[in-house]
Amino acid sequence: MAGFFERLKQGLKKTRDSIADGLDSVFGDYSEVDEDFFEELEEVLVMSDMGIATSDRILSELRSRIREEHIKDPSECKRLLCETIEAQMTPDEHAYDFENERSVVLVIGVNGVGKTTSIGKLAINLKNEGKDVLICAGDTFRAAAIEQLKAWADRGGIDMVAQKEGSDPASVVFDAVMAFKKRNKDILICDTAGRLHNKKNLMDELAKIGRILDRELPGIHKEVLLCLDGTTGQNALSQAREFMNATSATGIILTKMDGTAKGGIAVAIASELSIPVKYIGVGEHEEDFQRFNAHEFVEALFAG
Repeated sequence: MAGFFERLKQGLKKTRDSIADGLDSVFGDYSEVDEDFFEELEEVLVMSDMGIATSDRILSELRSRIREEHIKDPSECKRLLCETIEAQMTPDEHAYDFENERSVVLVIGVNGVGKTTSIGKLAINLKNEGKDVLICAGDTFRAAAIEQLKAWADRGGIDMVAQKEGSDPASVVFDAVMAFKKRNKDILICDTAGRLHNKKNLMDELAKIGRILDRELPGIHKEVLLCLDGTTGQNALSQAREFMNATSATGIILTKMDGTAKGGIAVAIASELSIPVKYIGVGEHEEDFQRFNAHEFVEALFAG
């Protein structure tokens, strides 16, 4: 089986192919770094679904780097572009502290983005690293969500707390918190309801769950991971903004990156929301779900 980087590179092939000609033209055909050069480069970045605001921010930083380093040859600017994007996307040194502390992880996102599957993969990966993990089946409204999560729990030999379909999600989370404390688990990962992001009742439910966690687990590291579907492009950015109105996300899980033509959305999310992408998924198996590596992502996005 190919390594994760090769699968990521293959997954971003559609994005890379869609911008390859434009990049070749910008970095190979121009004889000088002028306004025409920057305008065409911006068009290429926007085409990858980075969006106008993010592209402008990247190009502003690139202009500064070019001036500072006295770059005259457009072909030398590709390296600076990659370094600029990588710097904006690299999680800080404490991004994964929760993996090594007693913590609770709340995973949020609309239905269909791969939230429940990502929880299963994350739980198995953490268990494989020696963590004692407990899963909470808090998405009680989507048909088969509990069964889907149980299948992942059984696959990984991981304990799970659940109630029947249609139960109050906050009640399930409360039960899971009690079990987490009683069993002295290392990490509690909670699935949540994923009905449409513009429904006020969903946001109210998330806020209610947040209050339970704050009240019952004071001093415990709390991580809120927002799961987004990379194939939806700018719509994923809109979803992220909506969810941020209800809860403070600390990181992004970016799924379905195996075959999207909109890979640049990962850059836009990290840049515009100032929330790091912490995990990325490029396939169906737990080994296809890994910590986000900004250097590998940029290399896969722009590699020839």
